[in-house]
Amino acid sequence: MQLASSSRLGSYLYRLSTVFKSFKALYSLSPEKVSSFLSSYNIYDHDWVDENELIKDMGLDYYQEVKRKIADYYSVLNHLCAIGHVEKMYIPPLRDLSQSILANQNLFEKKMSEDLAVPRGGKILDVGCGRGRIANHMARLTGVHVTGMNIDKTQIACAQEFAVTSGFGERCQFQVGDLNDLPLPFADNSFDGVYEVQAFTYSKDLGKLFKEIYRVLKPGARFACLDWAKLEKYDQKNPEHLALMKRIKPLIGAIGTPLDREYVSLLQEAGFKIVVDENASIGGFQAPLIENADRFFTRVNRVVNFFVQCKVLPSHFQSLFDRLTKDGEAFVEADKLGLVTTSYYAVAEKPLD
Repeated sequence: MQLASSSRLGSYLYRLSTVFKSFKALYSLSPEKVSSFLSSYNIYDHDWVDENELIKDMGLDYYQEVKRKIADYYSVLNHLCAIGHVEKMYIPPLRDLSQSILANQNLFEKKMSEDLAVPRGGKILDVGCGRGRIANHMARLTGVHVTGMNIDKTQIACAQEFAVTSGFGERCQFQVGDLNDLPLPFADNSFDGVYEVQAFTYSKDLGKLFKEIYRVLKPGARFACLDWAKLEKYDQKNPEHLALMKRIKPLIGAIGTPLDREYVSLLQEAGFKIVVDENASIGGFQAPLIENADRFFTRVNRVVNFFVQCKVLPSHFQSLFDRLTKDGEAFVEADKLGLVTTSYYAVAEKPLD
């Protein structure tokens, strides 16, 4: 009982500290930083498959502009998310309806660690590691060594600091890296497992990336992928579906919008054997968790706007939280209609030689 109470107190103090640090970072944002964050959202009007539109809007060297805007986006978003229940920066599959977002994240990560089946002391690669919280949990769960890579240097710094302060500095290492800068900066057959959580919407070429992951995995090792996908019911010619998609993509930060079937076919083309191919949410729906997050941030937004009006908080807080909370209901509706999901889950194995 005493141990459980101590653990709850530790979690509570950690949350207070995280919220304070995030509010402090947001409070001190320059007007230029706020403007760059808000303007970064226009990249989510695009899709990698429509390269002509990307060139028309940003020029032949469009990827450098996209890359800059992704950095602008996450350098602020990671602080906004840390204020709420999504410090890990993803809405998890719904594994237990009675549990919170964080508890469902932990439940999914436990399942993923079991599916990867990496032996204690093994080496795992986390592609698109964000603030490193998932990497830390995986190391804690399984005793593995995790290498995390991410495009945003502010998140990498946060991930490394968290690993050190939580006692996992030797088992979690992080580096700045771009998943579109191929080949990946790792040797052949160097990892006992690879995973990614809702990061591959930023891959310009999933097929090439899967082949790289295949290369760096040891024979017999597995790759686990939880990500955003269009589902069979989504109709590209349906105006209602198109309107929902246009609203959802900026909300969740999505550029690429592959079908769930594309993940399977591209993994197989890369040489993998498919072990798991499913929607990891019970019943196939995430709506209760999405609504949970939306309600929380909407309440925070009301409080923030009140304090902005009272001139306790700077005016840019209102702009940030208004943008963050825009169109949550569209995501809920599309999930309930079975059009899209961020809980598509695949596990693929590299065959033994």
